[in-house]
Amino acid sequence: MAIQQADKLLKKHKDLHCAKVLKAIGLQRTGKQDEAFSLAQEVATLEPTDDNSLQALTILYREMHRPELVTKLYEAAVKKVPLSEEYHSHLFMAYARVGEYKKMQQAGMALYKTVPKNPYYFWSVMSLVMQAISAQDDKLAQTMFLPLAERMVEKMVKEGKIEAEAEVQLYFMILERLGKYVEALDMVRGPLGEKLTSELQSRENKCMMMYQRLQLWPECNALSYKLLLKNPDEWQFYLSYFDSLFHLMDKSWSPPNEEEHCVEGPVQTTVAEAVKFVVDRMEEEDKKDSRPLRGPYMACLELIHRLRQRGCPDEEELGDPLELMLQFFGKFGDKPSCITDLKIYLHLLPPEQHTQFKNRLGDLVPLGEVGEDGFGFPGDTKVLQRHLCVCQLSRVLGLQHTLDTEGKLCLITELKAHYHYGLQFGKSCLKTELQFSDTYCLMVAHVYIDLWTETGDENMLWQCLGVLEEGLSYSPSNAQFKLLLLLLFCRLGAFQPVVDLYSSLDAKHVQHDTIGYLLTRYAGSLGQFAAASQSYNFSLRFFHSNQKDTSEYIIQAYKYGAFEKIPEFIAFRTRLNQSLHFAQVRTERMLLDLYTEADITSSLEESVKAMGLCPEEDDIPWDNMRDNRDLTVLFSWDPKDRELTEEHRRLSLEEESVWLKVRSLTLRLLASLALLGHAPSPRNSDKTNENGVSAKSSTLQTLLSQLDLTLQTAAQITEKQTQYPFLGPPSSRLASALSSGSCHCQASALQLSLTLQELETTGLGKMRDVDFRTTGLQPSVHLQKQQDWGGERWRKRGMWGGEVGGTVCVVLWVASYSASVLRPLKSSLQKKKKKTKDSSTAMPVVLSGFQEWTGSLQGIVTQALDHVKGQEASLTALKLAALTLGEECGFTRAAMDKVQTSYLGSLQELGDLLRKRADSLKSLKF
Repeated sequence: MAIQQADKLLKKHKDLHCAKVLKAIGLQRTGKQDEAFSLAQEVATLEPTDDNSLQALTILYREMHRPELVTKLYEAAVKKVPLSEEYHSHLFMAYARVGEYKKMQQAGMALYKTVPKNPYYFWSVMSLVMQAISAQDDKLAQTMFLPLAERMVEKMVKEGKIEAEAEVQLYFMILERLGKYVEALDMVRGPLGEKLTSELQSRENKCMMMYQRLQLWPECNALSYKLLLKNPDEWQFYLSYFDSLFHLMDKSWSPPNEEEHCVEGPVQTTVAEAVKFVVDRMEEEDKKDSRPLRGPYMACLELIHRLRQRGCPDEEELGDPLELMLQFFGKFGDKPSCITDLKIYLHLLPPEQHTQFKNRLGDLVPLGEVGEDGFGFPGDTKVLQRHLCVCQLSRVLGLQHTLDTEGKLCLITELKAHYHYGLQFGKSCLKTELQFSDTYCLMVAHVYIDLWTETGDENMLWQCLGVLEEGLSYSPSNAQFKLLLLLLFCRLGAFQPVVDLYSSLDAKHVQHDTIGYLLTRYAGSLGQFAAASQSYNFSLRFFHSNQKDTSEYIIQAYKYGAFEKIPEFIAFRTRLNQSLHFAQVRTERMLLDLYTEADITSSLEESVKAMGLCPEEDDIPWDNMRDNRDLTVLFSWDPKDRELTEEHRRLSLEEESVWLKVRSLTLRLLASLALLGHAPSPRNSDKTNENGVSAKSSTLQTLLSQLDLTLQTAAQITEKQTQYPFLGPPSSRLASALSSGSCHCQASALQLSLTLQELETTGLGKMRDVDFRTTGLQPSVHLQKQQDWGGERWRKRGMWGGEVGGTVCVVLWVASYSASVLRPLKSSLQKKKKKTKDSSTAMPVVLSGFQEWTGSLQGIVTQALDHVKGQEASLTALKLAALTLGEECGFTRAAMDKVQTSYLGSLQELGDLLRKRADSLKSLKF
């Protein structure tokens, strides 16, 4: 309709630029990109200056992801209308979108000269700073860009033209980056510092930062002391107070006798003074009629921790840590933050006090009378929260883990009773609100997981799923329930229910990078190809919009003078571009598209071209890879010896990086194979080099060598058999891919393509060395029938769908290429036979070997299909929910049904893929 209206308008006014651009926008949105671009360029070459045409072209170019064309538009407009503030401003923002910092500086100054307003001047200054930040040579930044920016600001300071806080913030940023901390400190203390008012204590925070950089510990100590007197709950100032105190003690600093200690006031230099200061703060809080603040009580525990680290006996003056923690619990135990506050100081308690501490905490929880079930329950939500905190602390101390199986089952019964009782307090809660007793339910799930991992009892896992499903029915917005369900379903090999769970999390923005790995790690391996594609899209949509969105954030920061945020936005964009998760998802998505579409809906070559794959190019930033995964997103109250460690993080990143390397090389090798399959077949070296076939062979050889080295590294990693905490990072697919043989099977098949390509120009006689029988589908363990789908094998069966499908695809593509190479040679041989009329000549080994190989491939794929059909039939007949579930089986049965449905879906999708590949193998003409 829009296109029709534009056409009607153009019939009356042929030269109406805006109408042409609007038509181009319509064409772009209907998928006619080429027509839209040519029409837009037709208008752009006329260099329009009317605002409507320029705005419409800007919209169109942004939709085409061609922001660089917008700069040319406004460059022309500014030349024709040099006094237009609006066009100058649009030109500056156009440069900002493409990161042309030098041109931004020039455009900013041109704008300031046209319209002398302070913001435009500082746009130019900030652009200089950005040139310094983005400069490859740090020396150039320190000797040219930043000093020039400093002089430009100093000029405005001397002329008294500094007006806004943003300008002072920018001046501070420049001095800080130049390392001129003394000048920055003087500026903040001086008249310009009075403009720093947008954030609470902004001026004091900047002074504190400079004191620490300059190691002015007396000033740091005095300022911290002064600020804590005003606000005794400001935790960051307690940390700086303690840091500066111990630095002064280490340097044996003493205040001057007559003069003032420092510009910030009196300085405290002894432990006794610090102890008195903290105790005084606590006593003041104790005297309050209103609710006390947590800061002083936590500061007391922090000081004990630091004194103990230094072996200082003065910690006794602060009191017994056990009594202090009990006091803290008595004051703040009804707050959810109590557990996180106390958890970091539990190491102050010796192991022999753990049980005593837990029992004394229990005495502070006023539960009701014990009922028939043997439990007393809280009378309100505050008491409920206190009891929850005791349970959480008991788990953190490891007391729950030391229980035997019977003890853990009794604990589960108690926690379940408290969970169901606590639901009455949340009857009026909205669906978007959490139930007060949800944490009990989550702890029950954790104890069930303990029992499952320790005993291997499958029933514990099913009961865990049932408890979480029940919890989700009462609290449908509880993200922890969903995340743990997601993890458990994936561990079971059931991917179908996981996509809906992830969607219901409603992950926002950067969360697709930080928690997306929970979904995409299992997406490609569980045989749910459509759901896997959807899960990759969740993440890719965010990453693809990152570049555009970040540019808009930068533009808004310029407009509103938030200069200090601009480097943060740039760093954020860089971090996402270098994300491990981004590289993984992009690679896996392209491989999945090839497995499900190449040689089915389009040829392998067409699929590779559509993706823009170039085997020679590796665009993954291996040296600057960023692991943005949030590996602690799942709540855990495990003791320290069971927590995720930095070593776990390092090993997980190493493992994931090597697996990514394997997958990336496989993808590039498939791209090389596609190019080989459609390359000309010249018979002499000159023509070979002319047509680039030799170069393609060299690329293939290089990639195969890299893959071989990577697989050796992978084998070394898997030998370590690293075990991660259950709630920590999931293991990569590396171990299963190596143990199944799929990686080596694909590598040997791809090696065959190189052998054929190298021997293609030498004639049939030299091809007798090619033995196809060694390159078959080696991991036949995948395809052997497994009659038992119960217990542990359920998970294993769910894991091989993606591996089998991918391996079959790779081997069949190699077979297709082999046929394309051997077909003309066989035809040539037959022609020679006809000419010589010699029918006794035996078929060359390479041709008979290929026929035998393709026949065996057909048999293996048929065997796999029969196996899948048999498993479908047996799984359909098997009623998982008929297993012994106990009394509360409704939610557990629902979880089992989801798992069974997912298994059937995986088998059906894998069967469909194998059938299509079997058809393509049958149609292979040779």
